[in-house]
Amino acid sequence: MKAPLIFPSLLSADFGRLAEEINTLENLGVEGLHCDIMDGVFVPNISFGLPVLEAIRRYSTKPLDVHLMIQHPERYIEAFARAGADILTFHWEATPHADRLVQQIRIFGKKVGIALNPATPVEVLREILPELDLVCLMGVNPGFGGQTFIPYVAHKLQRLVELRSFLGAHTFIEVDGGISQDTAPLVASADIWVVGSSLLNAPERSAVLQSLRKAHLPTT
Repeated sequence: MKAPLIFPSLLSADFGRLAEEINTLENLGVEGLHCDIMDGVFVPNISFGLPVLEAIRRYSTKPLDVHLMIQHPERYIEAFARAGADILTFHWEATPHADRLVQQIRIFGKKVGIALNPATPVEVLREILPELDLVCLMGVNPGFGGQTFIPYVAHKLQRLVELRSFLGAHTFIEVDGGISQDTAPLVASADIWVVGSSLLNAPERSAVLQSLRKAHLPTT
């Protein structure tokens, strides 16, 4: 089984030395960076917006996975696309017109993702899954870092893997929230892990990354 790509969540970074944090993570060999945009409305927290994303783009050579945890995401697609996003992921729960928003993101030449809150079943994506580059399964209720992984999300992941296979889709599956060395084996069939506090708050990040990269392997 191929190891999932690791996209650290910059929500857990030290924003007082953001450029240094990004450089450290890239030197450790992470495959991308995850940027959580929170508006204090769709989720009960506010993170950062366009100026910070523009700065991250200047500092980073990696793909920027921009996760829009915001109401009315259609109002901001062009701005975040121009700020440097490579992947724009919006929440299924935040818009009644998912297909329209997918097409809007495509206009700007960006990859498209849809995120699902923990209690939203994967079956809502049956019709649109082949049109997506990425599905982000939330392993926690969105809004804050450092939360505990919700166990039933592991079962959602398996259903989504099966649905993807049934439809012949090539969509990447990402799991975001609560991933650590202990919980990673539960979501080993994902293509991307978004890892936040368990990596960025660790005293030895290199060791944590090495452990995560082995966590997808079956135990003997």
